[in-house]
Amino acid sequence: MATITALKNPSTVAPLDTYNAGQFYCELLGSPDNRNRHLTALWHRLQQLELLHLRERAADAERELFNLGITFTVYSDRTAIDRILPFDVIPRVITAEDWKTLEKGVKQRIKALNLFLWDIYHDRKILKDGLVPEDLVLGNANYRPEMIGYDPPCGTYIHIGGTDVIRDPRGEFFVLEDNGRTPSGVSYVVENRHLMQRAFPDLMHGFAIESVSEYGTQLGDKLIECAPAGVSEPQIALLSPGVFNSAYFEHVFLAREIGIPLVEGRDLFVDDDKVFMKTVSGPKPVHVIYRRINDEFLDPEAFRPDSALGVKGLMRAVRKGNVTLANAVGTGVADDKAVYAYLPRIIKYYLDEHPVLPNVQTNICREKDGLGYTLDNLDKLVVKPVGESGGYGICVGPKATKAEIDLCRNQLKADPSNYISQPMIELSVCPTLTDQGVEPRHVDLRPFAVTGQETWVLPGGLTRVALKRGSIIVNSSQGGGTKDTWVLKEDNA
Repeated sequence: MATITALKNPSTVAPLDTYNAGQFYCELLGSPDNRNRHLTALWHRLQQLELLHLRERAADAERELFNLGITFTVYSDRTAIDRILPFDVIPRVITAEDWKTLEKGVKQRIKALNLFLWDIYHDRKILKDGLVPEDLVLGNANYRPEMIGYDPPCGTYIHIGGTDVIRDPRGEFFVLEDNGRTPSGVSYVVENRHLMQRAFPDLMHGFAIESVSEYGTQLGDKLIECAPAGVSEPQIALLSPGVFNSAYFEHVFLAREIGIPLVEGRDLFVDDDKVFMKTVSGPKPVHVIYRRINDEFLDPEAFRPDSALGVKGLMRAVRKGNVTLANAVGTGVADDKAVYAYLPRIIKYYLDEHPVLPNVQTNICREKDGLGYTLDNLDKLVVKPVGESGGYGICVGPKATKAEIDLCRNQLKADPSNYISQPMIELSVCPTLTDQGVEPRHVDLRPFAVTGQETWVLPGGLTRVALKRGSIIVNSSQGGGTKDTWVLKEDNA
């Protein structure tokens, strides 16, 4: 039973009457010996609501999401392809002090990763010095020889980054993975806040919360900073695979927020190594492309000749310095789950600093010792394929059946280079409205950073919640949902 109480009408059921976080770190309660008075204030406010009334308002919010068309696509479910991303109305709160640590750590990682990417496509000093295995980088499926020697404006490869952060039972932050290709989910950060402001203004009243409304402006400014040299008024466009892509809602949202055209490959063409957009008034030059298409589909001339999604000759325009791609081609090396294990060394090598946000201990199965340890401890570890995303292909040993562990063992032996393993960390929890009442559910956090000449981090980020009881898989494709994330301002102190 929770140890914080609040005055309420004894004849009604309050949302948190039976809430019990157990042995987990709770994002609302904190740890038993370290309560935060601002979080306690939110607890008391939630307790003034009736559980039935909270359910009614949550249902209204869900209807609004449907009416606004805020959906995502699950390709693996033929019965319900387009879904509303489940939204939980009880927010996740981050104190100003914790946010300073998160912001500093995210900026540090983005800076180190951009330096790493420049190096591996130029001098390869870190590989020659033996800090990162050469074959891990040069043999990586996401390493693009087309980028060798290319100098991106501002030295920026990762213009938009998403860093997945978790909290352990002691309340310490750890990075679970870096997303440097086409990280998604920022649209839900902004829409979740707008929804809370409309549906629960009384819950937010009196809390000084950092705004998330600057994201579009900040992203647009950073993209302009990275435009080709000599362009006085850069034209930006967002390149989408089209309406059938799982994140199409986000593509529309971001184009609107930045104030730029949303285009598909068929809307662009390359002439004299320059990119143009077809318009009703004739061709219009494009100087920066925020692309939401994977590398291999971007240019049928340079990559897959059967791709109908990209623009023929696009890489020629990039290499000539006539257009900037955000994120740059070849950034996938930096968010490879095996390369992730070397991030502490990468940070030390380029910045001469220790990581502000440490990694989760990682065993690299391509290495003999890592494979042996993993095979001997499958029932205690989380095994992940290095190239997958969305929670697919993961084996959670402590929760897996014998058949699942046997399958994982066979896959590891067949292709050890494709896997890493990590200890199962008991993720922090947050009170979440379920069919059984308000219960603890595991959460993670994806802060979003945008980088031009410098890096800006959106206050808060996307809190993903594993809605299934006991699950630690927060991905929406695996049944997860989201919460609004409040970063408290200093003046709450």
